[in-house]
Amino acid sequence: MPSKTKCIGILTSGGDCPGLNAAIRGVAKAALGQGTKVIGIKDGFRGLVENRMRALEDGDVSGILTHGGTFLGSSRDKPHRMPMGGKVLDMTEVAVSNAQKNHIDCLICLGGNGTQKNAMRLHEAGLNVITLPKTIDNDVAGTDITFGFDSSMAIATEAIDRLHTTASSHHRAIVCEIMGNKAGWLALGAGIAGGADVILLPEIPYDMDHVVGHLLERRHHNKRFSIIAVAEGAISKQEDQDGRKKKNMASDEEIEGLIAEPVANRIAREIQQAAGIEVRYTSLGHVQRGGTPTATDRLLSTRFGTKAGELLQDGIYNVMVGLKGEHCVAVPLAEVAGLTKVIPPNHPWLKAAALVDTCLGDELNRME
Repeated sequence: MPSKTKCIGILTSGGDCPGLNAAIRGVAKAALGQGTKVIGIKDGFRGLVENRMRALEDGDVSGILTHGGTFLGSSRDKPHRMPMGGKVLDMTEVAVSNAQKNHIDCLICLGGNGTQKNAMRLHEAGLNVITLPKTIDNDVAGTDITFGFDSSMAIATEAIDRLHTTASSHHRAIVCEIMGNKAGWLALGAGIAGGADVILLPEIPYDMDHVVGHLLERRHHNKRFSIIAVAEGAISKQEDQDGRKKKNMASDEEIEGLIAEPVANRIAREIQQAAGIEVRYTSLGHVQRGGTPTATDRLLSTRFGTKAGELLQDGIYNVMVGLKGEHCVAVPLAEVAGLTKVIPPNHPWLKAAALVDTCLGDELNRME
């Protein structure tokens, strides 16, 4: 059956992560096999606004399955708030016009929460869109998992493994900061897999007295080292109660490009002062985004991409491809745009962490 979609544009937006090239390959190969023209758009939505596009053939997407990053390039620019010539302008109409001039029937957007919102805005402005959920934070609503998460969790877990050796050798506590500003999936998963003794998350405001008490109790039982895995968005109970962190935290647009003190640095200092033990810290930063995708992410990215190809053939647009159980499904974009998937208080990962005596910064009993 001939495809109902004659031409697509594909772009990657937001931060890079392992699996983007695999997803591009999945979409492009499925679409090209159905006779659909595929246009690659450079550097995210900025490339769409600046009309930087080229047709992609099968050879362009061959051999990229295992490559990290995105060969199309990415940016955090948003069509409705794009820096242009020293000003910030709404370029939505230009983006839509360029897509129409290039006869694009549907725009495929690979990205995280911000991309879902930006794609929704373009849909409301007249473009057909399909999105694929990409983020190492695993915080996109409407899907069980995002591609990039498994690879980054493996990287963070390996880092914690390596920190164990130096922590045990020097009888130290080491604080490891892991990405995750609003959701702590990455810190929780890597913390459990790496055997962290304390895991601090944005979803569970921590009590420093409880954390210090747990570390001193370990020392009392002759456990001479500890690993503390901290999500970058971790917040104390005091900050949560008085609203200091929320009040003082700038918006993403305001802080973009600025370098803030790692939260791990502050927490390490507080632990050392309160517990009187030697503490070091490390922040994994962008190393979590890089490198070769895991087999799990290659498979997931390919499944998402080829599912998008099926939707294109049937002329189904304005949805996000998500994973529900074992199946890739089309989720209405309006149901996910603007939502963040955080760790629910009854999630089984939290119970598993508690059952292996991991401190989560509070005193709740999660073992029942």
